[in-house]
Amino acid sequence: MKDTALGAVGTLARLLMWILLLSWEGKLLQVGGVRSVTLPESLLFVSTLDGSLHAVSKQSGDIKWTLREDPVIQLPVYLTEPGFLPDPNDGSLYVLGGKHKEGLMKLPFTIPELVQSAPCRSSDGILYTGKKQDVWFVVDPETGEKQTSLTTSSSESICPNSPLLYIGRTEYVVTIFDTKTQELRWNATYNDYSAPSIRNGTPEMAHLVSSGDGLVVTVDRESGDVLWSQNYGSPVVGVYLYSGDTLRHAPHLSLAMETLRFLTFSSANNQANAHSTLKWSYQFVKEQASAQTQLVPTLYVGKLDSHLYASTSLVHHGVSLVPRGLTLARIEGPLTAGVTVRERGECEITPSTDVRYPPGTTDSRKNHWLLIGKHIHSIFLQQHLQEKFIQGEIHRDSNANRGGDDGRLSGQAESPVPVLPVYITRDRLTLAVLTLLLGGWLAFALTYPAVRNSEEVYVGKISFSSSEVLGRGSAGTFVFRGEFDGRNVAVKRILPECVEVAEREVQLLRESDTHPNVIRYFCTERDRLFTYIAIELCASTLQQYVEDPTCFPELNPITLLEQTMCGLSHLHSLNIVHRDLKPRNILLSGPNALGRVRALISDFGLCKKIPDGRSSFSLRSGIPGTEGWIAPEVLRDTPGNKPTAAVDVFSAGCVFYYVVSRGQHPFGDSLRRQVNILSGEYSLSHFMEDIHDDVIAQDLIEQMISAEAESRPSTACVLKHPFFWSPEKQLLFFQDVSDRIEKEPADSPIVVRLETAGRSVVRTNWRMHISVPLQTDLRRFRTYKGNSVRDLLRAMRNKKHHYHELPPEVQETLGELPEGFVSYFTSRFPRLLMHTHAALQICAHERLFHPYYLKSALEAHKTC
Repeated sequence: MKDTALGAVGTLARLLMWILLLSWEGKLLQVGGVRSVTLPESLLFVSTLDGSLHAVSKQSGDIKWTLREDPVIQLPVYLTEPGFLPDPNDGSLYVLGGKHKEGLMKLPFTIPELVQSAPCRSSDGILYTGKKQDVWFVVDPETGEKQTSLTTSSSESICPNSPLLYIGRTEYVVTIFDTKTQELRWNATYNDYSAPSIRNGTPEMAHLVSSGDGLVVTVDRESGDVLWSQNYGSPVVGVYLYSGDTLRHAPHLSLAMETLRFLTFSSANNQANAHSTLKWSYQFVKEQASAQTQLVPTLYVGKLDSHLYASTSLVHHGVSLVPRGLTLARIEGPLTAGVTVRERGECEITPSTDVRYPPGTTDSRKNHWLLIGKHIHSIFLQQHLQEKFIQGEIHRDSNANRGGDDGRLSGQAESPVPVLPVYITRDRLTLAVLTLLLGGWLAFALTYPAVRNSEEVYVGKISFSSSEVLGRGSAGTFVFRGEFDGRNVAVKRILPECVEVAEREVQLLRESDTHPNVIRYFCTERDRLFTYIAIELCASTLQQYVEDPTCFPELNPITLLEQTMCGLSHLHSLNIVHRDLKPRNILLSGPNALGRVRALISDFGLCKKIPDGRSSFSLRSGIPGTEGWIAPEVLRDTPGNKPTAAVDVFSAGCVFYYVVSRGQHPFGDSLRRQVNILSGEYSLSHFMEDIHDDVIAQDLIEQMISAEAESRPSTACVLKHPFFWSPEKQLLFFQDVSDRIEKEPADSPIVVRLETAGRSVVRTNWRMHISVPLQTDLRRFRTYKGNSVRDLLRAMRNKKHHYHELPPEVQETLGELPEGFVSYFTSRFPRLLMHTHAALQICAHERLFHPYYLKSALEAHKTC
C-alpha cells in the first residue's frame, strides 16, 4: 500500500510539473511525437523593407517562419518634385530639392510625429492630415500562422489553451496638401512594430546589417566571434528580441553594402579564416564607429518599386563615392529651433519644409543635383583595397569622393581588362588575302576594259559607277550605285568563284521578293569576270540608322522591327532560312511619295531552302552567319545537330535589343560576344523593371534569345506579342479581358491565374497609386478591392466607357484617349499588361482573343 501511495504521489507530481511547464509562456514544438517547450526568447525577429517579419534562430539565423505584411513604406509615384524620401528605420524625412535648392536635407520631424500633431498647418502654407491605425497580430509561435488580428473595429475570441505571441504594429498615414498650388503634394504610409528598448543593459549579440540588401552578420558582443550571417533578401530595417511579453528593439549597426562586404572580405574556401576576418572586422567597426575616424555616417538612397527612400549608413572613406558638386546629406538635420514655432492654438510642432541650415555649414554650390547609381568594385579593385585596408594605407584622396564625367573615379586607374587572343586558321587567312586582292585593285584592273566615260561601267542593261561604293560583303563582293532600265538600283558584283551562291541567291530572291519587307530583285548580268545582280536601292542600313538616328528622325524603331519580322515571317512561310540576319543586312528604303520608309531584309547569300517535309538544315557546308549574331545551336559540335528556322529568331532577338538599346548587344562586346552566346550569358541592362515598355520588350527578347531553340517563339508568335501593340490595342485588350472575366467566379481557372502573383502587379494596393480625383470618382459608384487585378481592370474599363461623362479634373488626370489613358495606368503598374496577357493565354482559342494570340491553342503551345 505504501509503495502504491508513493507511486500515486510521484505520478501527481509529474503531472503538476507538466501543467506548470505548459502554462509557462513560450511556444510548443513537436519533437519525436512529444510536445516540449521552447521559449520565444530563443528567437530573433528581423523586419525587412518588403514587409516581412522573419522569426529566426538566435543560434543560426535560420528562418523558422515569416509573417508577411504590407511594405514598411508605401509611397505615391504620380507627384512632382520636390519629393520626400522617408527613412524606413524610424520614419524620418528628407526633402529633395526644396525652395533653397540645398540638395538632400533632413527635416526636423518624422512621419509618426506629423501624425501625432495632425491636423496642423505649417508656416509655409502646408496642411498636414494624419491617421494612425494600431493592430495586434496574434500568432502561433510554432508556425507563425496568424490566428487573428485585433483592432479597434474587430475583436475575435482566442483559444486560451495555446501559448501565443502578441505582435503590435502601427500604420501611420500622412497626407500633405499645398494651399498655394491647391494640389496634393505628397502622401505616405509608414508601418512600425510596437517595440520599446531592451531592458537591463545591452544584449549579448551585435548585428551588422547591409543598407543595400538583406545581409545580416551577427557576432558575440564581448568576444567578437561570428555567430552566423544570413541574407534575408530585402534591406533590414529592424531587429527585435522577445522579452517581457512583447517585442523589444535590439540595436543594429547599418553599413553600406560594399563597406560591409569589404570589411568581411575573405576566402570562401577557408571557413576558419573567414571567421577570423569577420571577428577582426567587427572589432575594427566597433572601435572606428565610436571614434568615427575611418567610418563616417552618410545616407544610402535606395529604391523599392518606383519609390526612393533614404537611410543612414556607415561608409569607409576609401570606399564611399560622392558625385562631384554634391554635398553629403546632413544626417543630424537642421536646428529644430529654426523651424519650430510654438504659439497658442498651434500644434505641438509646426513643421516646415522651408529648411535652412546656419550660414557656412553647408556648401550649396550645385548640390541640388542628386546622382543615384550602383557601384560595384571589380575584383582587382577589391583585392587592392583589401590589402591597403589591412596595411592601414588608405587615405582620403582629394578626388576620392568625386565621380568623373564618365562615371569613373577621378585619379583612379582602370582595372586591367584581360585581352582575349584572336586565332585565325590558315585557310581563312588565305581566303582573307585573296578577298583583299580580288576585291581591291586587282579586280578593278581586270574590269578596266569595260569602263567607259571614266568610271562608268555598262554590262547589258545594268550600269554603275565604280567610284560609288555602297558597301562590301564577304568573299570579295562589292555593292555599287547604278541603274537598270532607267531605274536607280544597287548593283552587287560577285566573284566567279561564288557563281553558285549568286544563282541560289537570285532564285530565292525571285521566290520571295513580292513581300514589301524583302529586298526587290530586278536583273542579273554577267561578263567574263563577274556576275552582277541589280536589286532595290536603299537609303541606309539599320546599323547606320541606330548609329545616327538623325538620318531618319521621324522613323519609329518599333515599326522598323515589326516590318523586319514581317519579312522574316514571309521567308519562313516559304521554308527559307536567312541564316545571316544582322543590322547591316536590314536595309531602309528611301522615302516613297508619302514619305514612308520600309525595312527590307537583304543579302540572301547564306539563305537556305529547306525541302518540304523537313524542318532543319545540315551544317555539312560549314557554319553560316556572322560571328556575334549566330545562334548557339549552330556552333555546337554535337552529333546529329540540325538547326532550324529558330536560328533567325535568335539573331532577330539580338537585333531587337541592338535597336531599342541604341547600339548595345545582349551578349556583350565583339571580342567576348560569341563565347557568351555559347555559354548563354546575356545582359539586358538597358531595361528598367519599373517601366512599362521595358517590361514588354524584355519579355519578348528573352524568349527570342533563349539558349534552347525549341523555347523560342515562331515569327508568327513574335508578331502577336504586345511589343508591337499600339496604345489603342492595349486599351481594347484590357477592356476585352475585363468583360470576359467580370462574371467569372473567384475560383475559376481564369481568375485564379489572373490573381496569382497579382500582389506585385498592383503593387500591394492599386488604389494607393492613383491620383486623388480618380480615387474620389471611383468611390462614387462601386467598391473596388485594391489588391485585385480583376478590380483594377474593371476600374479601367468603366472609366474608359464613361470617359466623356467624367468630371473635367478626372479627365485631365487620366489624359486623352487612348494614349494618355493607357499611359496613366501602365506607368503606375508596368507589369499589368504582360501579367494579364500571360494569364489569359488559356483563352487564346476564343474568338474574342484572336487579335491578341495565335488562333490555335496547339500552335501557340508549340511556338510560344
